[in-house]
Amino acid sequence: MSTTNRIEKAFANGKEAGTSLFVTYLCAGDPNFDTSLKACKAAIEAGTDILELGVPFSDPLADGLTNQLAAQRALESGMTHEGVLNLVREIRKFSDVPIVFYTYYNLVFAHGEKAYAKMIKDAGVDGILTLDLPPEEAGTFSQACAEVDLKTVFIIAPTTPKSRMELISKATTGFLYYVSRTGVTGERASLADDLKERIEEIRSTSNSPLVVGFGISKPEHVSAVAEVADGVVVGSSIVNCLAANLDNHEAGVTALRDKITTLRSGLARS
Repeated sequence: MSTTNRIEKAFANGKEAGTSLFVTYLCAGDPNFDTSLKACKAAIEAGTDILELGVPFSDPLADGLTNQLAAQRALESGMTHEGVLNLVREIRKFSDVPIVFYTYYNLVFAHGEKAYAKMIKDAGVDGILTLDLPPEEAGTFSQACAEVDLKTVFIIAPTTPKSRMELISKATTGFLYYVSRTGVTGERASLADDLKERIEEIRSTSNSPLVVGFGISKPEHVSAVAEVADGVVVGSSIVNCLAANLDNHEAGVTALRDKITTLRSGLARS
């Protein structure tokens, strides 16, 4: 399978088809390696266009309770960083779906920036979102990523001023991730009222693909985001399918597959 520009190709295909991409977040190794691999396979078969893999970390400050507990389950099951890479290698045996790591800088720093970028790229990862690494401090790591064609993803928040949006856009080589609400990850009852206006403002500063996440948990949420963004990120409501079935992992994987199928029904653009 080709390892060149999977992310770029996915967005190009979505644009040609007139649809937003469905981006699934799962924590690697939750609740254990084997079930995590089955969950990833089910997510891809259900129509995931980009797989965002959370690398389990002991202090996930940007994550809400759902994803914190997922990371805890993964770590307690014995998941290691090598285990995460092995998970990617296993996925690559049956899928060419773009994979993006959702991680923290401590894990990058521990290996060394150049070594880390090469290591995860070689395993089959296409992009990386380092949550606690702002673009102002990401110069050397961004360069290390560029050297191995590992795409960078940066976050724009509701509180980000337009001047900083331009800086973030310049640092991004994969796609921009708009966090539609302040705070940590987690399901929400409704979307932010100013979503369309904020998306338009971001679009005025960048030509990069733009995805929206945080709080999306219903088909109508997906539909509303798909009208204005290139991708819709769903995490907590999918991770909760596994969390609610810890006594029956197969049921959790089935629930996850059904959840993605239901959520994706909101994707079609008119």
